[in-house]
Amino acid sequence: MEGRRFASGLYVGTVMHHRVKPVRHRLSYRVFSLLADLDELPRLDRDLRLFGHNRFGLTAFHDRDFGPLDGAGIGLKQWAEAQLAAAGIGAGGPVRLLCFPRVLGFVFNPLCVWFCHRQDETLAAVIHEVTNTFGQRHAYLIPAARGADGLVRQRCDKRFYVSPFMDMETAYHFRIRPPSGEAGEPLAVAIRQTDAAGPVLHASLALRRVELSDGAILRAWARHPLMTAKVVAGIHWEALHLWRKGLAVRPRPPAPAHPVTVVDGPTRF
Repeated sequence: MEGRRFASGLYVGTVMHHRVKPVRHRLSYRVFSLLADLDELPRLDRDLRLFGHNRFGLTAFHDRDFGPLDGAGIGLKQWAEAQLAAAGIGAGGPVRLLCFPRVLGFVFNPLCVWFCHRQDETLAAVIHEVTNTFGQRHAYLIPAARGADGLVRQRCDKRFYVSPFMDMETAYHFRIRPPSGEAGEPLAVAIRQTDAAGPVLHASLALRRVELSDGAILRAWARHPLMTAKVVAGIHWEALHLWRKGLAVRPRPPAPAHPVTVVDGPTRF
C-alpha cells in the first residue's frame, strides 16, 4: 500500500439492477462512491478542500445520514461497535463505510455497506444499511468470513420494505469483494434476491479504487455532477416502468421494531 495517503478512498464504477420476474427489467448507470474510514473523517475534513465532514462541501459526509434515525447521541463508530457487541461479535478495529457522499448538499443512499474489522484488520462483520424512499432506514448485521477466493458470502431474509413492487417474502444473498486499500483495487457488492421459486432480482455495485484527493473529487464530480438526482430518478423511473408493465403495488408493513436485524453465523461456500 505504498504511497497511500488515506485508508479512505473514492470508488468509481457502475450500479446495475436486473429484475427477472414476473416481468423483466434492467437498468445500469455510472456512479462514484466514498469508502470512509470513520476514524479518518476529521483528517479528511482538514486536508481536503472539496470534502466536508458535517458541513457543506462539493462532496461531504454527514453523520446524520447513517446509523440510527433518532440520533443516538454517540458517534457512528461507537454505534456500530455497540451493535456488534450486542450481537456477540468482537471487533475493535477500523470501521469503513461504503456510501454515496453528499454532492452539493444532497444525497440518497439506497444501500450503505459498513465493513467492521477486528484489531488485526481482519473483517469481522458487515452491516448492510438500507434506506427506502419513505424516509425509513434499517440495517442487517451479518458476521463475515472470507472464502478461499477472497469473497464474503452472506444471506438474510428480507425484513424491511423497500420497493412497492417487491414481495416481503424474499431473501437476500450477498457476494462481496471487500476493500483492502490497494491502489486501483476492485470492490464489488452483488445481491441476488430470491423467493421460494428462485431468483427475482440481481443487483450489483462494481467499483474500482481511486486515491482520494481534491483532484479525484473534482474529476468524479465533473463526470457525475447530478449523481444524487440520477440515483433518485433511476429509482422512480424503474418504478414507473414496473407499474406500466402491470405489477401491483404491495402494501407497506410497519418498519421492524428494532433498527438492526442480526443474522446468526457467517456463510461459507
